[in-house]
Amino acid sequence: MNNPTQQFTNNKQNTYLEKFNGSFNSLLQWDDLTEFWRLLSRSEESWYIYTVGKLPPTEPTTSKIFISFIEEIDKLLRREHDSRICGIVYSDNSKFPSIVKIYDPNNLGISCGSSETPPLPGWVLSLDPPEDLEPVQILPNNRKRWWSRVLGN
Repeated sequence: MNNPTQQFTNNKQNTYLEKFNGSFNSLLQWDDLTEFWRLLSRSEESWYIYTVGKLPPTEPTTSKIFISFIEEIDKLLRREHDSRICGIVYSDNSKFPSIVKIYDPNNLGISCGSSETPPLPGWVLSLDPPEDLEPVQILPNNRKRWWSRVLGN
């Protein structure tokens, strides 16, 4: 498997994978990200939170856990992505999102996605049930502990 994201390009039967491989825009500025989190927090949709490297969830999360995740991921990104711009959160639509890729600041690979095997995002938020992206890299223990803390278990 050369590129874990390219393996899905010919699969036209799965809406989730089509969206995952579709067009995305970066929330480049931190202020844009703040506004985007507000938008998501007010969403009445049921969202799935997929931590890439774990089994995909089979049910959407509760609104309480979703809001907690947004708060915690925002803290993590601001703390660990020491940059004047954000540029590691991507959405298919910043006003009416259906899928959001959040890259782990500690696993960005070669910048600007110019690598032959760009890294998968650390987390994917979606309205559709996620499919296993089968990452090549192992989910680090610090991310497992962080996720367990967010979920309260």
